[in-house]
Amino acid sequence: MDSALYKTKVTDAFNEAAATYDRLGVEFFTPMGRRLVELADPRPGQDLLDVGCGLGATLLPAAALIGPQGSALGIDIAPAMVEEAGRQAGRRGLGNVEVRVMDGEYPELPDRSFDLVLGSYSVIFLPDARAALARYAALLRDGGRVAFTSPVFTRDTFPFLPPMFTELIPMSLLEHLPAAWHPEQLHRQLHSWLEAPADLVAALDKAGFTDVEITDENVAMAAVSGEAWVDWSHTQGMRLLWQHLPAPEAAALRTRLIDALEALREDGGPVRIDVPVRYVTATVAR
Repeated sequence: MDSALYKTKVTDAFNEAAATYDRLGVEFFTPMGRRLVELADPRPGQDLLDVGCGLGATLLPAAALIGPQGSALGIDIAPAMVEEAGRQAGRRGLGNVEVRVMDGEYPELPDRSFDLVLGSYSVIFLPDARAALARYAALLRDGGRVAFTSPVFTRDTFPFLPPMFTELIPMSLLEHLPAAWHPEQLHRQLHSWLEAPADLVAALDKAGFTDVEITDENVAMAAVSGEAWVDWSHTQGMRLLWQHLPAPEAAALRTRLIDALEALREDGGPVRIDVPVRYVTATVAR
């Protein structure tokens, strides 16, 4: 994988999406971030790092819990995301929040300076996430913890999306993506250590963690309409697919998704989809 090119494409995609990311009438990252914070259980006065903070779905509720005696640093590779997260923190009056543009794979931060490292749908997508986890272990004080989320990967479902989308989005469409996102590369990069809990525990053990806890839960995604969901999908990870699809295939996929999602609505209510999410927590082994 060309790591630099991969990161450039991701940065560009999320810079362009920052103004509408996780908005447009869809709820997903916010409830997932809140649940991750609940499981991570930050305490008053702690210092925490949120890797790939986005607009602050995890960073901001965690910062509220640690209080003014604690500190919350959010880092993201996309400057537009960092800028907006800072604005959100200001609107909420969270004076203990700092945000910086930084590569989460190589965080330039002092060793043993945090009590908690968080990463919701971010850490796992780094080109070498397992090596990055070892760097996070070095950033943690004795007894410090890491907490992150991941899709629940299975070989027979379309990656990153609820199972219902497997029948709606042909795997062949992934061939239009950059090489780093082709099925065989995704398997090497993600499934090889995230699909089976035993492999995930082994990876965290090698990175310097112990007491691994894995919790698989559904996040209730809600969208005001099928069209709202498809528009929202252009503002997060699936944006990379939309950007690379030829226009006729993109138009056909849009119509197919909207029709299927609209069929889920009852009496004009919202589209509701259960999304399997894996929550992982672990303690640094020292």
